[in-house]
Amino acid sequence: MRTLAAHLRTYLRGRPAGNVQRSRNFCSSSPSVNRADEAAAAMEEEAERKIGWLLKVIFAGTATAIGYQFFPYMGDNLVLQSISLLQVKDPFFKRSGASRLASYAIDDGRRMKIVELGGAQELLNMLEAAKDDRTRKAALEALAALTKSDKAAGALHKAGAIPIVQSTPSSVEEAAIDKYKASLLKRFQDLKYDGSS
Repeated sequence: MRTLAAHLRTYLRGRPAGNVQRSRNFCSSSPSVNRADEAAAAMEEEAERKIGWLLKVIFAGTATAIGYQFFPYMGDNLVLQSISLLQVKDPFFKRSGASRLASYAIDDGRRMKIVELGGAQELLNMLEAAKDDRTRKAALEALAALTKSDKAAGALHKAGAIPIVQSTPSSVEEAAIDKYKASLLKRFQDLKYDGSS
C-alpha cells in the first residue's frame, strides 16, 4: 500500500519519494518549507486513505462476482440444482434435493417457481419410487411446503398427488410421515379437491 502511494506521489510531483524525505531534513529551519512539507504529508495521507478505500471496494466487488460464480446457490440455480438432485438414483441426494426445495419454498412466488421448473412432479415421482422412510419423509415434507400455496396445490392435484400421497405406506419409525400425509390430504380436502385427478 505504501509502495503504491510512493509511486503515486512520484507521479504527481515528478520527483522520487526519497527526495521529499531529504528536503525535510535539510530545510527544517525554513517555516514556509515546513508548511509545504506538512501540506504534502497531509496530501499523502489523504491519497493513501482514498486509494485504500478504492482497493477495498474493488476487492469487495471482485469477491462478490467470484462468489456468485462459485456459489450459485441462489434463485433459479438453486431450484434447478435441487430438482436435478431429485433425479439421481441415490436416496441421500434425493433427500438433499427435497430438503433444499422445502427450505426454498417460503413464499407463493418461490413455490410456483418450483412447480414451473418441474419440481412438484419430480417430488411426486420421488415419493412414488421411494424405498425407505427417510426418503418418503423428505418428499412429503417438501410437498407439504409447496401446498401452502393454493396455485401450487392445484398444480399438484393436476399432477396426481392425491392418489400418490394416499398410497404412501405408513411408518412405525417415522411418525412424521403420517403427520405430513394427513396434512397434505387435509389441505387437498380444504381446497375441495377430490381423490381423482
